Amino acid sequence: MIMVMVIMTNRSQKLLMKVNRDRTRLLFKSMAVYERKLSSTGLEKGVGGDDGWKQKEEEPRSNVKGFAVDEAAHDGDEDDEDDDELVLGALESLDALEVFKHGDAPLSQASIPSDNLKKLIMLLLLVAPLGTQESLALHSTRLSGDGFEGLSRTADNILAAFLNVEKSPGVKIHQFSTVIFTSLPFLFAGFTPLFEKFLFSKNIDFTKKKNTSDEDVPPPPDPLLNQPVLTQTGEILDLNILSQLSFFLPGDTLFRRLRLLYSGADAGFSMGSFETRVFNWRAPTIFLVSGTRISEHPSGQERVFTDSLPPKRFPDSSKSSRVVYGAYVKEPWRQTHKDCFGDRETRLFQLEPVHEVFHPSTVNKDFVSFSKTSAHPGISIGCPPQKPKPTAGLATHALLGAVSLLLDSSFEFGVFTHNETSGGGAFHNSVTRRRDWQDRFEVESLEVWGCGGEAEANEQRKRWEWEAREAEARRKVNLGTGDKEAERQLLEMAGIIGGNRSGGSMN
Repeated sequence: MIMVMVIMTNRSQKLLMKVNRDRTRLLFKSMAVYERKLSSTGLEKGVGGDDGWKQKEEEPRSNVKGFAVDEAAHDGDEDDEDDDELVLGALESLDALEVFKHGDAPLSQASIPSDNLKKLIMLLLLVAPLGTQESLALHSTRLSGDGFEGLSRTADNILAAFLNVEKSPGVKIHQFSTVIFTSLPFLFAGFTPLFEKFLFSKNIDFTKKKNTSDEDVPPPPDPLLNQPVLTQTGEILDLNILSQLSFFLPGDTLFRRLRLLYSGADAGFSMGSFETRVFNWRAPTIFLVSGTRISEHPSGQERVFTDSLPPKRFPDSSKSSRVVYGAYVKEPWRQTHKDCFGDRETRLFQLEPVHEVFHPSTVNKDFVSFSKTSAHPGISIGCPPQKPKPTAGLATHALLGAVSLLLDSSFEFGVFTHNETSGGGAFHNSVTRRRDWQDRFEVESLEVWGCGGEAEANEQRKRWEWEAREAEARRKVNLGTGDKEAERQLLEMAGIIGGNRSGGSMN
């Protein structure tokens, strides 16, 4: 029980100061199954046989389904890894260290069965938005019908980050640690509120300091918890995808704080409508695009798009025809010409069919581009700025980054490139898929979600109103009366000239 409490509520470092194993390793050991092997000698002295020896039989494996627990095998005299120091610390605190001290089997012999890990991922997706002492019944609708199917499908995409289930039955410690460190750093964050609800009274306020006079008074309800986890569902983003995003983006910036700024299905697939709805948002945004992979022999508009790209040299990323990519952009969106915008907190990611996050590198700062006037207008993430339109009418191929996402100006087609052999670009290469691939796809849905609350929405609303007033002022300016002084005053009132604005010549 002590182990469960300190691991699941992430209190191991506070309660047991001798623990130097990270939480990921402890969680792996708690879920892993140790494969039984023959003894190093392969023989066991017994009563059968002419020489008094017989071969030791391998014990049958358990057929119990679900979260199987297999005892650690101690085969031979080879040195085991260090004992789990969390267990030792707990036993030492109970003055029982000498009685129960024992060694564990090497982690190299352990793996988490894929079926078990998928069930755990589904649980973590379900409890990811859970608030402190929040009722679990509020999320029960996700366990039936379409909700459960979506939960299972999202879990499959995350499971694919750890292993190919067709080739490997379980996840090893190296795969487990690497994927969590790079693509799922907050995977187990939902355990804390889940086990706090199981273990502690709802009257306990963990934010209070010790020795307060009103310890028994229940804390006031959080008004934010009364709001829905997701105010509206998009064509791409739903509760399952939102939970998936919270595995690598802080949940307090996502749950109950996302607003749909732009949807291609509602506003139209155009750069103009995108600019109108997204550019005035002064907080981080989440860019999502889904589509179906283009065939190897495109025709029509597909052929026009593929001809604008360098010849395809890489295979598809997977057998699945559906893909979902996205980006987390902290800086406000703007027009770009010779440079890009974004910072070291920008993230490029894939959500389907394989979950993976691509972190920014130090090679260059070609993070995000939004260009209407280049030779290849559109939105690009991880690509260098596109060249200007050629004056001689010579067609050039679009510039693709080593790890990049590019959409054309009509938001009709896109391409994701992962060039492992190039040496990297604005984003690091994959740490689990050490190969080259490229997905060329037809866009089905495109969404941008704003991270923020009422303050950010009010700021956007004020900027919209200001732009509307500016446009109205320009429309009402009536020039050509011959009174240059009056016309100048009108232009100054409209903010078109005066200050640092030249407004052009009045002659």
